[in-house]
Amino acid sequence: MIKLFINGLAASAGGGLTYLRNVIPHLARRPDCETTVLLNSEMCRESGELPNISFVEESENFGAFRRFVREQTVLPKLIRRSGAEVLISAGNFALWNSPVPQILLSRNSLYTSRDFLRDVRARGDYAIWTDTLVKGWLARRSISCADITVAPSEAFAQELSQWSGKKVLAVHHGFDPDAFTSDAAPLPSAAKAQLEQAKDALRLLFVSHYNYYRNFETLFRAMPILSSRLQGKKVKLFLTCRLNSSENPGTYRAESAASLAHNLQGSGNIIELGTIPYHALHHLYRACHIYVTPAYAESFAHPLIESMSSGLPVVASDLPVHREICRDAAIYFPRFSPDALAEQVMRIQDSPELAETLSHNGRLRARDFSWSEHVERLLGLAQQLVRSESQRN
Repeated sequence: MIKLFINGLAASAGGGLTYLRNVIPHLARRPDCETTVLLNSEMCRESGELPNISFVEESENFGAFRRFVREQTVLPKLIRRSGAEVLISAGNFALWNSPVPQILLSRNSLYTSRDFLRDVRARGDYAIWTDTLVKGWLARRSISCADITVAPSEAFAQELSQWSGKKVLAVHHGFDPDAFTSDAAPLPSAAKAQLEQAKDALRLLFVSHYNYYRNFETLFRAMPILSSRLQGKKVKLFLTCRLNSSENPGTYRAESAASLAHNLQGSGNIIELGTIPYHALHHLYRACHIYVTPAYAESFAHPLIESMSSGLPVVASDLPVHREICRDAAIYFPRFSPDALAEQVMRIQDSPELAETLSHNGRLRARDFSWSEHVERLLGLAQQLVRSESQRN
């Protein structure tokens, strides 16, 4: 029996939430493991009661820096009280003076992305630029403080290792197709109606909150190019966000992207669905024809696996992470080229054989990702640390 403590306070949106939503139930099914999880109140309520899992609830919502300071001061006491043997820090930042051996899960590619720093400077968003540099320093220091640092892909592990000068291990995140498609509840009625209105169009999908590094603007600029090449057939791009700064996590300003989308889309080719509940996402994937992602920074990208499992051909920006995750289930384009993005979409549109090959390859590739295997590897690393600690003592 091994006792773990997971610090999950940093999980507030996107991949962090997806990670904990999947890993916690798998840990609950392990009779050889007892886990204490520190979460915000909302996540605690969502998780409910689970065997072998104890929740510590944090009722206040702190900004990143206040949370970091609070973790450094309060977390050691909580870990000792829980009797945990290993700490898993799930939010890019380590506990600097952990009372037990520590595994750091590092998954934020912005701290190592020169493209992101150039982008925010070009936008004049110096607050985000400064915030990223400071958090990047803390993240690099955290890798030095952790006993083991784990990244969700080989490509990002290599990037982190070069950036920090420390060894970083790769453990792929997983995917559970049965859990992903288990909820039979339909899409929200408004989203369903918008999809129905586009039943005769080529339907593209991009699953993301609005932020800079997902490179929405390149995708928007590809839309009129596609419209002109489709010779009368309509194309619709469905977004799982709204281009409104107040409706997205973080401090990203969406107004310029909204203006660009308005100027380019003409007759309404860009559809802002807003946030779709995670349990209903599988319906949205299956209602579309092609999944597109122009992201210029990424460490894993869960929607790629969700789309492959749903049978969607993928058009992805040519990042090492995307090639690692999708392999031959996607075709790729230079990340800032709307013309090349449109060209790849048209290749799929013009070739049912290519579309079927990508769909088939994607379903096969999605089977390679397993949350149970991820948890197994994580527990193996934790047991390795416990044995090393026992030998030292």
